[in-house]
Amino acid sequence: MNRLTFLVLGLALALPVQAQKTEKATFAAGCFWCTEEAFEKVPGVVAAVSGYIGGTVKNPSYDQVSTGRTGHTEAVEVTYDPSKVSYEKLLEVFWLNHDPTVKDRQFCDSGSQYRPEIFWHTEEQKRLAEASKAKWEKQKPFRQPILTPITKASAFYPAEDYHQDYYKKNALQYKFYVTGCGRYARLDSLWGELRKKSY
Repeated sequence: MNRLTFLVLGLALALPVQAQKTEKATFAAGCFWCTEEAFEKVPGVVAAVSGYIGGTVKNPSYDQVSTGRTGHTEAVEVTYDPSKVSYEKLLEVFWLNHDPTVKDRQFCDSGSQYRPEIFWHTEEQKRLAEASKAKWEKQKPFRQPILTPITKASAFYPAEDYHQDYYKKNALQYKFYVTGCGRYARLDSLWGELRKKSY
């Protein structure tokens, strides 16, 4: 190995490695197991973490949130690479994976802990979310009004480990839950062909 090779290798090692630029987005679309699955399938999404947001209790447990008394809703914090997927695309995935015509429930799950909601982290996210909602108000293939609120993000608390990647770790139980809850049947009846075109 000659001096030039050593020099090139030395420079390469000395150069700082550029970290992947990522951003965060937070969505509540009912059961976080299902929301996590929907976003983890999107190219450009680095991670999707199930958790709780929008409440008054610090570090709440699943049992506490399940009472509906903490003010939290089940949500997913999405970490994504904006060079590979846009926030607008994530918004589209969100709309087509929840029922925006109801409050304090999603499919077979009822209570404020299942309310759908967009939580914005920046003014740009807020602007894009409001524009997206306005677009779907005009283009929605159903008659009912869209009720999903857009709210400034508060503290997000990751859920217990057994909730993370539940659809992967407990595939059979998850399939029974999703089917029994009527999630996809309702989504297909609401959004129709739009869901098939979204991925």
